[in-house]
Amino acid sequence: MSLSRRQFLVLGGVVGGVGVATLVHQVLTGGATNRPLATPAASSSSPVAAASGQTVVAANTAIAPKGLFAPVRGDVRIAVISDLNSAYGSTDYEAEVHKAIALIPDWEPDVVLGGGDMVAGQSPSLGREQIQAMWDGFERHIGAPLRKTGVPFGFTIGNHDASGALSVGGKFLFNHDRELTAAYWNAPGHNPNLQFVDRAGFPFYYTFQHKGIFYLVWDASTSRIPPEQIAWAEKSLASSIAQSAKMRFVIGHLPLYAVAVGRDELGEIIAGADKLQAMLEKYDVHTYVSGHDHAYYPAHSGKLELLHTSALGAGPRPLLNSKLPPFKTLTVIDVDWGTASTRYTTYNMTTLQVVDHKTLPRLIVGPTGRVLRLDIQESDLTAAERSLTFTPSS
Repeated sequence: MSLSRRQFLVLGGVVGGVGVATLVHQVLTGGATNRPLATPAASSSSPVAAASGQTVVAANTAIAPKGLFAPVRGDVRIAVISDLNSAYGSTDYEAEVHKAIALIPDWEPDVVLGGGDMVAGQSPSLGREQIQAMWDGFERHIGAPLRKTGVPFGFTIGNHDASGALSVGGKFLFNHDRELTAAYWNAPGHNPNLQFVDRAGFPFYYTFQHKGIFYLVWDASTSRIPPEQIAWAEKSLASSIAQSAKMRFVIGHLPLYAVAVGRDELGEIIAGADKLQAMLEKYDVHTYVSGHDHAYYPAHSGKLELLHTSALGAGPRPLLNSKLPPFKTLTVIDVDWGTASTRYTTYNMTTLQVVDHKTLPRLIVGPTGRVLRLDIQESDLTAAERSLTFTPSS
């Protein structure tokens, strides 16, 4: 059969009583062919001793926490979590957050990505002591346990961590949040174990690389990314180190396009998304990872993949164009260099079942455009789907 540049496959099944669906996205280049994917029967690992003394897990091995569906490991494995916080000022986390942090090592990821909102700030009623207490809670429940694993943690700052909202006079409205966020992440004991390329703006914007992937993090804690930061992003993506990488990811808290109920207003999505998408496509960015919407939706717009993560903490939201109840997620991305493909395995962290992507809307229409589910192409849409227009959720 003829193959387009992008081909998608959804696998469904039941393994050990766990509902399974793994979404596979293949970017087919010259000579690349479809590879059959076997459904693993149980979690296992085949560690190989590396010269450095670290343990390297071989690709094509089914790996997951005991009792959970185990996806076949790619050449690179990424675990993605987002929106961990609870009520304003909270210093503890919900059960699903604790569960995810405890289980992450058993997926054996090469890197963990965070979509923002690690603490619950952005409230004028919170003083410096309360903000500091939240970061102390993050350190106790999330920061220290993740560092103990030795796995790099690449994250973006969310609006509840350190909002970049400005006053009429151009000053940060939540300056205490930003100061204490920067202090936490720049403390010598809080090293996220990243191989930085540019950390001049860390933790708000920075770049790093790991195992053939170039990652750019920008400050999308508000709907407007400053022009100078967009210029920095373009220069970074155009650099030889970025362009020589096998793949490029960009991470920001707010999404380019809305997918969730109550998040479908202009202030909840990045302004100028069409121009930013064009820039990311120009430099062959594979995936934009975002949080904020509190709803899981693996999508694409044009050539750009969009991973909308759900909240792992409080307040998951329903998707637009959907009757599904909201759920909390952790996503495992497996990257296969042989076919330049990524595979998503996303777990409902309340039930520990794997999300069946076929149950998600085929497309979502927001105020600034529509996105298609990762396995759906424009040519797959029905006439009725093509005619869908945006209807505000409230």
